Amino acid sequence: MKTKREDIRNIAIIAHVDHGKTTLVDELLKQSGVFRENQAVAERVMDSNDIERERGITILSKNTAVYYKDTKINIIDTPGHADFGGEVERVLKMVNGVILVVDAFEGAMPQTKFVLRKALDLKLPVIVCINKIDRPEARPDAVIDEVLELLMDLGASDEQLDCPFVYASAKAGVAVLDLTDDEKNMVPLFETILDYIPAPEGDPDAHTQVLISTIDYNEYVGRIGVGKVDNGTIAVNQEMVVVNHHDPDKCQKVKINKLYEFDGLNKVDVKEATIGSIVAISGISDISIGDTLCSPENPQAIEFQKISEPTISMQFMVNDSPFAGREGKFVTSRHIRERLMRELNTDVSLRVEDTENMDCFKVSGRGELHLSVLVENMRREGYEFAVSKAEVLYHEDENGKKLEPMELAYIDVPDEFTGVVIEKLSQRKGELQNMTPTGGGYTRLEFSIPSRGLIGYRGDFLTDTKGNGVINTIFDCYAPFKGEIQYRKQGSLISFETGESVTYGLFSAQERGTLFIGAGEKVYSGMVIGQNGKTDDIELNVCKTKHLTNTRSSGADDALKLTTPRILSLEEALDFIDTDELLEVTPESLRIRKKILDSRMRRRSTLN
Repeated sequence: MKTKREDIRNIAIIAHVDHGKTTLVDELLKQSGVFRENQAVAERVMDSNDIERERGITILSKNTAVYYKDTKINIIDTPGHADFGGEVERVLKMVNGVILVVDAFEGAMPQTKFVLRKALDLKLPVIVCINKIDRPEARPDAVIDEVLELLMDLGASDEQLDCPFVYASAKAGVAVLDLTDDEKNMVPLFETILDYIPAPEGDPDAHTQVLISTIDYNEYVGRIGVGKVDNGTIAVNQEMVVVNHHDPDKCQKVKINKLYEFDGLNKVDVKEATIGSIVAISGISDISIGDTLCSPENPQAIEFQKISEPTISMQFMVNDSPFAGREGKFVTSRHIRERLMRELNTDVSLRVEDTENMDCFKVSGRGELHLSVLVENMRREGYEFAVSKAEVLYHEDENGKKLEPMELAYIDVPDEFTGVVIEKLSQRKGELQNMTPTGGGYTRLEFSIPSRGLIGYRGDFLTDTKGNGVINTIFDCYAPFKGEIQYRKQGSLISFETGESVTYGLFSAQERGTLFIGAGEKVYSGMVIGQNGKTDDIELNVCKTKHLTNTRSSGADDALKLTTPRILSLEEALDFIDTDELLEVTPESLRIRKKILDSRMRRRSTLN
């Protein structure tokens, strides 16, 4: 018989990027007494890996638990970026309700719509938290109307439309139910969670069923499956069977070695857990997302939606430049393959395929950010490799027609830059769908654009809007191919020979365009050292020194002034490279190079 477990609430915190989910979780942890009064706590404590902390974004969904009164509240902090949407889709299967965090100034953004649709499809109740009410330009009342409109657009039920609204400033650690109330602490939000989010239901006496929704990975114990106990009880040393809704043939006998529950930021060993508990299970080597752990007497798989398919791919290959193997610790195809396969343990939205070339792998993901985070992680771990320009994955319809992924792009820009943005995106096959003033001298543009039209655009966008524009994109659908797009108008400046760059050679090169390197850097023939002001590629000798004669002194070079080179970040370099170029990635350097290093061979290939 189904019963409710009143001492537990399972919630996910969902929102658009930067609307304050992780900061809100910080405050819930602090105010529920997880940390000691005098304990030094890092900001955004849930963003645990370096890249998350540096970029201020959440990449992996995280589990934590707090206690309020006598109730344990399991909280899952989810990513806001569309590229990591695979994380959001599946963790919602573990919870009984969501807190939708919306910025009091920015309002409902594209990712708000994406994550909210997923929650409504699963019939989850929603608490709306209007965050950052202390921002000077906050407009909470208008944002409430936007959220209600969004709920109606997405076909929310009457109960979902009747959702509670909480106003908060996660940074200040306060929440109120009415803007006229005195702000003290987060208690109003805790109370709303207890009142509005239903307790988990299940049959504690039925056969055990645990759906694995997330995979954690640990060097010592291997894969750790995280999921909610839907029915029955799970205990250490229990014999279980692993089955999968999408793979009817799967039926594997396993034994539970270790069982954990979450408490604050820690995993705590437990002997057994029953319905409603979110547990972590280690010791099952090949457990994967979507698997159901069942009692052997009645192996019934729990339904699980398929994760969205990747839309973009890149080639990861062994570095074969003249400088190969100098800076990296792991350089062989075996190393790279093992690392990519290990990534599949935790990232369900990623695909890795072997190609005809043993040294090259096709890696597909949900977007440029998704793949660039993987590149950055591998680089930091000591890997050295090369990557190609991102390409979209095409589909075919039943008539054999080519279909390509389309995105919806929402762009907020100062009014003076709308013209240049519309012009650039139209050249990239974007169609303007909507244009609305948002106040404060800003306009919101909505475009439907092919995914490949956005590849390499973000750098241009920041330049065109002088850093004041915000662009958000989300996958829409597959549509008929829109025709060819020219990615880059400017050509490359290419080093003609191998050696060390000198001031004299660079001084004459900088008149041709923008340099990416300074003096004293090692270069090789075929390496891209800058961007040409014109459309064609130019080869230059930047290692050239001035011939000394009896009328010239060697110190005359000191008078030559070089402009500061433009140092590209990983994202900028991935945006910049063209289809005939590669990015050489090492723990210490990023070098852009031509695929064919020899200039005669390169010319021959363009003639063919």
